[in-house]
Amino acid sequence: MWQLLATLSCVTLLVGVQGAPNFPALSDELVNYVNKQNTTWQAGHNFPNAHLSYVKKLCGTVLGGPRLPQKVQLTEPIKLPENFDAREQWPNCPTIKEIRDQGSCGSCWAFGAAEAISDRTCIHTNGRVSVEVSAEDLLTCCGLQCGEGCNGGFPSGAWNFWKKQGLVSGGLYDSHVGCRPYSIPPCEHHVNGSRPPCTGEGGGTPKCSKICEAGYGSTYKEDKHFGCSSYSVSSDEEEIKAEIYKNGPVEAAFSVYGDFFAYKSGVYQHVAGEMMGGHAVRILGWGVEDGTPYWLVGNSWNTDWGDNGFFKILRGQDHCGIESEIVAGLPCTEHYLRGL
Repeated sequence: MWQLLATLSCVTLLVGVQGAPNFPALSDELVNYVNKQNTTWQAGHNFPNAHLSYVKKLCGTVLGGPRLPQKVQLTEPIKLPENFDAREQWPNCPTIKEIRDQGSCGSCWAFGAAEAISDRTCIHTNGRVSVEVSAEDLLTCCGLQCGEGCNGGFPSGAWNFWKKQGLVSGGLYDSHVGCRPYSIPPCEHHVNGSRPPCTGEGGGTPKCSKICEAGYGSTYKEDKHFGCSSYSVSSDEEEIKAEIYKNGPVEAAFSVYGDFFAYKSGVYQHVAGEMMGGHAVRILGWGVEDGTPYWLVGNSWNTDWGDNGFFKILRGQDHCGIESEIVAGLPCTEHYLRGL
């Protein structure tokens, strides 16, 4: 059912690409076809040494799932800039610049949430609290309210879990940063790399452990960070922009087609390829490039994908549903500020 909903979310844009050949994802033919269309973006090979099963597994978000209460719309309009980049707006918050790697696990729903929560914790404490919130803790401990772990989940459940149960800190794989760093290793997208190949064969969802990594200075319970609110944001473009401008990056979910895996630069618009699944990402700004409006987005497929891990996607037309499932929330800042 969710795959049907995801397909319908792109029905308007498919009118323009119905005649496109159905090239396989990751193929030379698909890359060459996109680049010959003189569209708003350039394609290339991001996964030359990966199995198709691996890239399909990266799309681990169930579209059209449970919804959070919608935030009340703004009563007064805000004058918003034509271009906005959260990395520049809040330079003292390093997580906004960070690109993570979800490995061979459909945990994008957890990554988009953990990343935006990390950013917002820093932003709403005026840069005084900088923490990498643990995607591992969210992935492994949220349970059925978030979905099925590495087999897919709901962004709304992730933000609700942060509000009700809290999340500990935890950095990248093998970083030994925070209470629960990510335990699933990155795989090797490229030939002759030192990491294991990207086969899509993971070991399943790791177990929920309520113990911090050895040597960490706090207990699991002491390390929890909580949200004071979680909500969905209207699909109205101006409302999404205002939310990012006032409160920081948000999590979005959208339909991924075969050509998206080949994104290298420019403003992505679906050109060709089959629908591969739902994906969750972090929107951190917007702008206009050569007359085309875009959202600025951080992905969780390492920095060797796309534009150093980031991408731009067409803004204002709910392209592939990018504007229809926005979720966010606000951290409980009083706890932090009392200790500062």
